[in-house]
Amino acid sequence: MRKQLFRLALCAAALVLSVPAAAQPPAPKAKGIESEGYVWNEEIGEKMEALQLTGDVENGEEVFEICSACHLPSGAGRPDGTFPQLAGQHPTVLIKQMADIREGRRDNPIMYPFASTLVDPQELADAAAYIQTLPIPTDNGKGPGDDAALKRGSELYAKDCVECHGDQGEGNAAKFYPVLAGQHYKYLLRQIEDIAAGRRRNANPDMVKVVKTYPEEDLIAVTDYMSRIEWPDRQAKP
Repeated sequence: MRKQLFRLALCAAALVLSVPAAAQPPAPKAKGIESEGYVWNEEIGEKMEALQLTGDVENGEEVFEICSACHLPSGAGRPDGTFPQLAGQHPTVLIKQMADIREGRRDNPIMYPFASTLVDPQELADAAAYIQTLPIPTDNGKGPGDDAALKRGSELYAKDCVECHGDQGEGNAAKFYPVLAGQHYKYLLRQIEDIAAGRRRNANPDMVKVVKTYPEEDLIAVTDYMSRIEWPDRQAKP
C-alpha cells in the first residue's frame, strides 16, 4: 500500500511538472560512452536479470501507472517532445533504457525518481511487456515537412538508418534497436543531437560515428523523415 501511495504522489508531482528530485537520493553514475573501455549494451546488471524473466502484462499495467502521468495512459507521450512515445516499443529496448537510467548509464534526472520506484527486475519486465501491447499512435508530432528536406531525410535514412531501424521504423528487438514508428519529431531531434554531441552517455558508438558527421540541417531532415514512418501492423486503428 505504501508503494502505491508513493507512486500516486509521484504521479501528482509529474502532472504539475514538479519533479521530486530533492526528496530522492541522487542518481548513481555508471560509466558511459565518455569512459575508456565503454561497452555498449554490456551483458551485466539488472537488465540481464529482467531479460530472463517473463513479463506479467496485468501487473505491468499497474506498474505503468507511474509512467502514464508523463507518457499518458496510451503510452503516446507528448508531441512537444518533452516525453517520448513508448507504445509498442520492444521490451528489450524498454528494459535496457530503464536499467540504464536506474544504474546511471543514461542521464535523465526527470525520469530517475520514477524509474527508481520499480522494486526489482520483475517489475521492469512487467512494465515492458505491458507497454509493448499498446498500439502505436499515428498522430505523433511531425517535423517541418519541407519537401526538399524530406527528400534528403529519406536518402539519409536509407543510407545510414534502415539497416538497424527497418523500412517501417520497426527496429530490431533482438539487437536492442528501438522502434521509431510513431515517435515525436522533437524528441527524436533532441536525442539525435545529444547522441551526435556525446551527451547521451549510453549511446551506441556505431550510431555516434554516423550522426556526429551530420550538419544540423541533416539532423533535422532525417528526424523529420523518421517522424513520418508508419508500422501498419502495430499502429493504432482509425
